Amino acid sequence: MSSETSATFSNELRQGLYEAIFRRRDVREFLPTPVPDETLARILVAAHHAPSVGFTQPWDFVIIRDLERRRRVKAVFEEERAKNAAQFTGARRELFLSLKLEGIIEAPLNLIVTCTPERFGPAVLGRVSIREVSVYSACLAVENLWLAARAEGLGVGWVSILRNEALHELFAIPPEVVPIAYLCVGYAREFPAEPVLESAGWLSRLPPRSLLHFESWTAGASDPGLLRRIEDRDTWREIFGGRK
Repeated sequence: MSSETSATFSNELRQGLYEAIFRRRDVREFLPTPVPDETLARILVAAHHAPSVGFTQPWDFVIIRDLERRRRVKAVFEEERAKNAAQFTGARRELFLSLKLEGIIEAPLNLIVTCTPERFGPAVLGRVSIREVSVYSACLAVENLWLAARAEGLGVGWVSILRNEALHELFAIPPEVVPIAYLCVGYAREFPAEPVLESAGWLSRLPPRSLLHFESWTAGASDPGLLRRIEDRDTWREIFGGRK
């Protein structure tokens, strides 16, 4: 069976996928190098190929290059950053204020991924019982874009310290459309070996085994074989050099 029709990826393709996942970073520092149209086209099409509830494809993409618009977004960020800082005290607040949490001006390109929850009307396959599934679908488009960008050597930074109502006003987004992610996109100055918030001591990655529940949340069951494989460094080293 040819590699084009096989259900199993070749070792090279499989490793490439894991590399993109585990080497992806939330990037804050960018080079001014423009993103070529052909590269941007590929990551946007990759985003558009995300799965979606009822195949509704509820996302849209607002592409922002204009510097003055980005300056206005940066001003909103600074207002919201001050509000965020107020929830912390002492050393935690100092650490928060020391962190670079956006690259709105430095990145040559900003993108907004939105969600239109009622695309194709109220009768949508799979959206009756859980109304939020359209938003979940749009988040999958963000992940597709992020991984494709990493494979292209591009950095992406998600700026969550913003106000959606400000984005609605600044970019004439219709009221029924939800801004999901404001992304800074460009060639990164570097891709750190580990997430910046982890290396800065903000939080550490939780052990995978602490997040697993078997049969129910509280059943107390276990799967020693699976846990052993998750914690086996040789398994991970084979795929992506020991990172996990």
